Amino acid sequence: MQSLIGTGVALITPFKKDLSVDTEALTNIVHYQIDNGIDYLVVLGTTAETATLTSEEKELVIKTIIKANNKRLPLVLGVGGNNTHQVVEELKTRNLSDFTAILSVSPYYNKPTQEGIYQHFKAIAEASPIPIILYNVPGRTASNMLPSTVLRLANDFKNIVAIKEAAGDIVQAMKLIQHKPDGFLVISGDDMVTLPMVLAGGAGVISVIGEGFPKQFSAMVRLGLERKVDEAYQIHYQVADAIDMIFEQGNPAGIKEVFHVLGLCENTLRLPLVNVNEDLANRIRQTVKKIVN
Repeated sequence: MQSLIGTGVALITPFKKDLSVDTEALTNIVHYQIDNGIDYLVVLGTTAETATLTSEEKELVIKTIIKANNKRLPLVLGVGGNNTHQVVEELKTRNLSDFTAILSVSPYYNKPTQEGIYQHFKAIAEASPIPIILYNVPGRTASNMLPSTVLRLANDFKNIVAIKEAAGDIVQAMKLIQHKPDGFLVISGDDMVTLPMVLAGGAGVISVIGEGFPKQFSAMVRLGLERKVDEAYQIHYQVADAIDMIFEQGNPAGIKEVFHVLGLCENTLRLPLVNVNEDLANRIRQTVKKIVN
């Protein structure tokens, strides 16, 4: 899918100081992505603090982003979970007409076997009316979706079109790139290894740092896809410290601090997540000013 090549970003959910969803800030953040070269937007991923949103708030976030985007960029919707039946029911009942694809995380907490992971995504593939991006993030799910399982799914189901690979293992990513079927996209889910993955044959990234620095990060990915290696690495090293910082005390605490420095939203999170401490906030502030100036 050509529309999923390049830089996608996992949008945050900005909150006001009273912890309500800040739709004005969310609208401005969407415009900021579009104006600075991002290729597609991911709605209600982990970075959106989706686990703490009510059903009504999720609908508000979706509607706000659809309206702000105004059909300018492809939209991907996070639809995943560790209750297969519930995910299938959502896919059967939700209106997905505004979305190019869904992003579906490998089941967390239950720790299924590889066969269990395969059967979970088989059920999703049979239910989904739109293409599916698998999401492997062992640091959050407590299980690794092995390349053999991913490739089995990619070969068995034509509507499974990509994987967001966030195991932080470049060798595993290269195995996927080496053996994937034609047209299947291997997308980085780890900002720090995005450029090496792109240069190895990956399709781009679904990024967190990219929404804070969309101009720089999307340019880096574009240069990588064009095989302009030295220019791409120049940008990588420009933003590398910021990547470390935004994950140092958890996501999205770090990226919300970046947006706070940029004046795009409050740095407000919902428990159990809390703000970065003052030391990290100061370092982020100084780094943001270096990168955007």
